[in-house]
Amino acid sequence: MKKQLIVTLMSVLLVSCTGEAQDPPNIVLIMADDLGGRDLPAYGNPFNEAPNIDKLASQGIQFSNAYAAPVCSPTRASIQSGQYPARVGIFDFITGHWRPYEEVTVPVHRVQHLPDDIFTIGDAMQAAGYKTGYFGKWHLGNDEEHLPGARGYDQAYMYAGGGFYEPNFVPQYKSPEKKRLSDVLTDMGTDFIKENKEEPFFLFISHYDVHVQLDADRDLIDKYLEKEKDPDYACNAVYAAMIEHVDRSVGDIMKAIDEMGLADNTIFIFFSDNGGVDNRYDNIPLLGGESVDVYPDGHPLRYIATSNAPLRAGKGTLYEGGVRVPLIVRWPGKVKPASKSEAIVASVDFYPTFLELAKGKSPENQVLDGFSMLPAMTENKFDPEREVFNHYPVYHHEQPMSAVRKGDWKIVENLVSGEFDLYNLKYDVNEMTDLKYSYPEKLEEMKTVLKKWQQDTRAAMPVPNPEFDTDKRYEWGKHPDRR
Repeated sequence: MKKQLIVTLMSVLLVSCTGEAQDPPNIVLIMADDLGGRDLPAYGNPFNEAPNIDKLASQGIQFSNAYAAPVCSPTRASIQSGQYPARVGIFDFITGHWRPYEEVTVPVHRVQHLPDDIFTIGDAMQAAGYKTGYFGKWHLGNDEEHLPGARGYDQAYMYAGGGFYEPNFVPQYKSPEKKRLSDVLTDMGTDFIKENKEEPFFLFISHYDVHVQLDADRDLIDKYLEKEKDPDYACNAVYAAMIEHVDRSVGDIMKAIDEMGLADNTIFIFFSDNGGVDNRYDNIPLLGGESVDVYPDGHPLRYIATSNAPLRAGKGTLYEGGVRVPLIVRWPGKVKPASKSEAIVASVDFYPTFLELAKGKSPENQVLDGFSMLPAMTENKFDPEREVFNHYPVYHHEQPMSAVRKGDWKIVENLVSGEFDLYNLKYDVNEMTDLKYSYPEKLEEMKTVLKKWQQDTRAAMPVPNPEFDTDKRYEWGKHPDRR
């Protein structure tokens, strides 16, 4: 009731201050799950196919320095809050990873859902007079009061498991015919657009593709099994097929917008929640469902989904392969077609960007860590020395780490050993050469920037573990907050 009152009051204030909005643009955000920064043909991938995303890139702007968090829940929290995950207090997937016998005990989330005091981007868009829809993976709390329908979205169906071919939703949703998850989400999005085409709308489609366990339509898999392989890429046929499922969704939503005559007044965004999965952290096979037998026992591609090369590592790390992701934006008449930008942008930037698009008001008593991307999108104007932070104080593929990129420079702090690595991404995008001994002044400058940010956000840190056991340190345990 309190939140609804706030939304209503903000709506009244908006109208009284600005009068009738002059054609505020519709906003469509489609987010893939675990799609790497180099998985798409538009970003140079030699094997995978995504003709609709290629078309989107040809009609809009493609960012080469877009950042997310290293795993799903933190990125989602940052989009909904406009805050870095460290500030929100959601820095790992919900509930989180746990190694009970490691050298340090990692922190736990303040709460295992998006905090109640967060005024979400959905709330903000409602307050600006938008109809809001959220369909797909949420991963920010499963209790009724923490679902998207209670966090600023007029229409919402949260994917609640069941795999790619027998998906479950909350609230319950029955498709008229048996369809794959990606197709059901597309239908939900298309219906939402049709129902709300006469007023401004904000549509968020959150795909579960290309998350493990990998599973896709067999005809698509067979196409990629027969396709000529690239010697410098993994060429996993199931993974490639899942990318094509996402691509078809993008194409169908674009087609619906175009056919309803909404394209000129719709900003269309494609993004991913973190870098690609090169292999699972627990080293089990990646294949599942009807695709479990695509590669025989002992075949490497049972364990390798993709490669983020030349970016280092992948999901679950703060190296570029874990946090640099694709971002493509189309906005006819505003964004130059087939353009590219080197602007450093991040998931925290969506909130202020959407506020500016909607002429909305920033929430009171809620810090917004990001900046509007509109200058970069429409004029390719940006700060080349922009700072972007990431904090991942848990064990996953690597040890707990914290990092900041500032311009071409990046520093990574190991939160166990206290050691720092310094990289220059302009000349060393694969982060192979540590320059801290060659540039000690730059090291100190970057350390100061990172430490100040950690203090400002009250970033949670690991502490020494009295139960440390060198023989059992790599064992995975049940998280203390897992029910």
